[in-house]
Amino acid sequence: MVEIKSDAALEAMREAGRVVANALAAAEQAARPGVPLRDLDEAARAVLAEAGAGSPFLGYRPHFAPVPFPAVLCASVNDAVVHGIPGGYRLRDGDLVSIDCGAVLDGWTGDAAVSFTVGTPRPGDLALIDATRRALDAGIAAATVGRHLGDIGHAISGVARAAGCGMPRDFGGHGIGRRMHEDPAVPNRGRPGRGYRLRHGLTLAIEPMLMAGGGDDYGVDGDGWTLRTADGSRAAHFEHTVAITDAGPRILTLP
Repeated sequence: MVEIKSDAALEAMREAGRVVANALAAAEQAARPGVPLRDLDEAARAVLAEAGAGSPFLGYRPHFAPVPFPAVLCASVNDAVVHGIPGGYRLRDGDLVSIDCGAVLDGWTGDAAVSFTVGTPRPGDLALIDATRRALDAGIAAATVGRHLGDIGHAISGVARAAGCGMPRDFGGHGIGRRMHEDPAVPNRGRPGRGYRLRHGLTLAIEPMLMAGGGDDYGVDGDGWTLRTADGSRAAHFEHTVAITDAGPRILTLP
């Protein structure tokens, strides 16, 4: 069931989103060559703790996962698309890192992701990051009252395909509010004018995931969580929690 939020709820979600933005910024700042991924998770945990916020990631166990997620941050490196577990891997010069984080504050949830390079970037990685960010921007721009979920997916896939990028099958965005994953599902492909009609108070996590090789196939690591490109190409991921409002889309996870 799709829950439409009140304006007061949107303000509360904005506060949760602010915590998410700060946690992502702290994790990105901690990312340097030689630093283990678990340090990025610790940086995000410190921000959540200081804000009095909980984590919707820690202990989360969807149907496909063999074990609950053990961190507050997903950290996916190079050919890892999403859901990477931040462990002992030490970042290297030239790595492409995607981090995804959520926060629960006063019963409301925020969720966002960002991709960046560590040290000396590869030109191809910068192009992939730019395309993924533009895909997110296009999806957000399409998230206006009276349009449809298919318009969001069509906008995202248009940017991705024009850049020669693939997108993992079966993965996309989602509704968000009191829980991290709510109805409706937000596919990263779609047909204009199709799907759920957007209205004031609907809140969505819009999150394109692009794969540089151009294919849509992926594999899952033995940890049961980490998605990797099937062809070994690099991947990037951007996400914002967005409110549909009569004044236009409102990004709730900005700093």
